Amino acid sequence: MPATPHLPALRRRDGHHARVTYEELFFDLVYVFAVTQLSHHLLHHLGLLGVLQTLVLWFAVWLGWQYACWVSNWFDPEAPRIRGLLFVTMLLALLMSSSIPEAFAGRAWIFAGAYATMQVGRTLFVLLEVGRAHPLAANFRRMLAWVSVSACFWLAGAAVEGNARLALWAIAVACEYISPMFGFAFPGLGRSRTREWTIEGGHLAERCQLFVIVALGETLLATGGVLSEVEHWSGEVVSAVLATFAGTIAMWWLYFGISSRDATDTITRSDDPGRIGAYFHYVHALLIAGIIATAVGNDLVMDEPEAAVTLPYAAMLAAGPLIYLLGSALYKRAVYGRVPRSHLAGAAALVVLGFVLPWMHLLAAGWLTSIVLLAVGLADTRLKRSIAATRS
Repeated sequence: MPATPHLPALRRRDGHHARVTYEELFFDLVYVFAVTQLSHHLLHHLGLLGVLQTLVLWFAVWLGWQYACWVSNWFDPEAPRIRGLLFVTMLLALLMSSSIPEAFAGRAWIFAGAYATMQVGRTLFVLLEVGRAHPLAANFRRMLAWVSVSACFWLAGAAVEGNARLALWAIAVACEYISPMFGFAFPGLGRSRTREWTIEGGHLAERCQLFVIVALGETLLATGGVLSEVEHWSGEVVSAVLATFAGTIAMWWLYFGISSRDATDTITRSDDPGRIGAYFHYVHALLIAGIIATAVGNDLVMDEPEAAVTLPYAAMLAAGPLIYLLGSALYKRAVYGRVPRSHLAGAAALVVLGFVLPWMHLLAAGWLTSIVLLAVGLADTRLKRSIAATRS
């Protein structure tokens, strides 16, 4: 079997955990801003249409980051050409993120154009970098076909308005989100298999973990920002801060305190890390969507802790932690091969709370949802300690 041609820009696969580079960390800073923009957009558009719009915009943000993450897993970000690619992508991501508030209004062309240029341009660059004969070339040709189809829908959506734009952009998102599930299968180009995706599993797990840190950090920044604008720090305001902070700590603990190291081990030791890596990316889209929605609920609690909970507020306060728990359950299924009962119980409790919260004020609602997350974290911690004690 002929040896795989080595390209200077490819990461060296020497059996060691590939570290996340400063270039990648710098690149991720743009997504702090993107997550902030998304949470603000959702906060100001709490109706069904606003939720659907935010969902489509979120998937665009996530897919732009996800595809960049896979490229930096295969290629060395410290190589000048790849570093340049990351920085150009970073600029396009900044333009895309800046246009989020008006993406469904006057800045649709900026959002769609920046996103389509980022996805198609990056993929085309990689194809030119590897050449026709490299094992990665066939996969990137299929990827280029799908992101090009998606780009047509993004640009067509920018040319129309209202629900037509939302529908076309939803199709664009589906093209890029669903196609990897089928190996980017495309007429005349065949399909890829996950065993051909020779990723460095530990690096990919760490990149996902860093994005969770970005999202959780944005939640804390939003809480601090609201608190700094409050003129009088009453007991209710302090209690609201404690409630939102407790919920954020619970989300951090459910991810980093219980399963993040095991996740790295799972993907690193897998005989098909490409498959698990793809699964991780699908699951993390849910996890971080839950964090963004929870941040919106936190803002509501912080703004008016004594106000009554309306139906849209109740839906948001329950939905954020619920989405996060469902994402966490799927994540732990990938890591441990099972869904924790504590997560299912917590999800059921949040569904019930969704119907009960309209009879409360926001401060009580914030505490109750945070307590559910804390209870699930405590149950998982006890279970993990019990399993560790049994094995020892």
